[in-house]
Amino acid sequence: MRLLLWLVALMATAIGIAVTARFNPGNVVLFYPPQRVDMSLNLFVVLIALLFLVVYGLVRAISATLNMPRRVAAYRLRKREREANKGLRDALKALFEGRFGHAEKAAMKAAELPENAGLAALIGARAAHRMREPVRRDSWIAGIMHDNALKTARLMTITELLVDDHQPEAALAAVDELNATGQRHIHALQWSMKAQQQARNWPEVLRLVRTLDKRKALHPALSKRLREMSYEALLGEGSHDAESIRRVWSQVPAEERIQAPIAARAAAAFNACGLHEEARAIAEDSLRNSWDDRVLRAWRDAAGQPGSPALLAQIERCEHWLRTRPNDAELALTLGSLCLQQKLWGKAQRYLEQALSDVLEPKLGREAHLKLAQMHEALGQEELAALHYRLCALTGVTGGVPSARVALAGVL
Repeated sequence: MRLLLWLVALMATAIGIAVTARFNPGNVVLFYPPQRVDMSLNLFVVLIALLFLVVYGLVRAISATLNMPRRVAAYRLRKREREANKGLRDALKALFEGRFGHAEKAAMKAAELPENAGLAALIGARAAHRMREPVRRDSWIAGIMHDNALKTARLMTITELLVDDHQPEAALAAVDELNATGQRHIHALQWSMKAQQQARNWPEVLRLVRTLDKRKALHPALSKRLREMSYEALLGEGSHDAESIRRVWSQVPAEERIQAPIAARAAAAFNACGLHEEARAIAEDSLRNSWDDRVLRAWRDAAGQPGSPALLAQIERCEHWLRTRPNDAELALTLGSLCLQQKLWGKAQRYLEQALSDVLEPKLGREAHLKLAQMHEALGQEELAALHYRLCALTGVTGGVPSARVALAGVL
């Protein structure tokens, strides 16, 4: 349609010019003595137009010739940009696909363009790291050390890769350099926490966990597990004395003290230092909040001396618990052990045998048989003591408590 309109317009213009020129009586004389040229005005106009077109064409040709080197250079630059940008896209795609060798090769092509060199170096470093090539990884990173625009991205990449390579000290140095800029990144805090965990700097791990919890940057289950691991390490160190264990425990928030894993570890640490009264208090506070066999075992290990008010109070408290939890084998074993320590032979035998009737775990069965063997031995009943010693061994060898229970019934 447009072509038809152009043809109509061109034909109308030609007809107009022809009609106008037909009635144009003008004449042009070019005189340069002794030469003289006469022509019509119409021919002169046509010649002028043709001369303009020729001059215009010559000027354009000369200009295009002079600009040819610049245009060729621009064309080559555009081609390089297209290829480098394609290489950057291919590098990212290959990195996400797990094709790290292809990713590094594409990053090399992308790095030919200065604008892409920084990002290509980060991609190449990650790809080399995944292929366990630390020399090439460090070489990629070294190439952008002075690029301030990519400083944050470089430090974050270094932190992540060094933590993955189990180099916590170097990773923490990168985090310190990042924090020196005044920026605080949640992702940086997460990787810093992992580095501190590898460095076994548990107080700092706890601080970072609390900080990330405030920002809701950790899953609750992960946060809980990290706290338990930290307290387990802090409270389980063998170099603790009474004062140091008290100092560590005083820094634990009240809401965390009653959590079963933490309370069990703390009670065990206090027991190891001979602080049985404090261990009992810790375990009882936790058991009031939630029942847990680990805490109960730590409370049992904190038993007072025979005949002491503390041991009698434990027995009374344990009997109260057993009335509310009559089928708890661990609790029956605990009460039997306390009665055995207090030399209440009848109660000890009854509760230990109750534990054997309810227990399903071999470990509890072995301990119950061992306690019964010790009781019979103290009473001078050597045959029964030997029997329970043998059943204690059978519980560990034959694969469970039921088989030992059958053997006991057969002997009796």
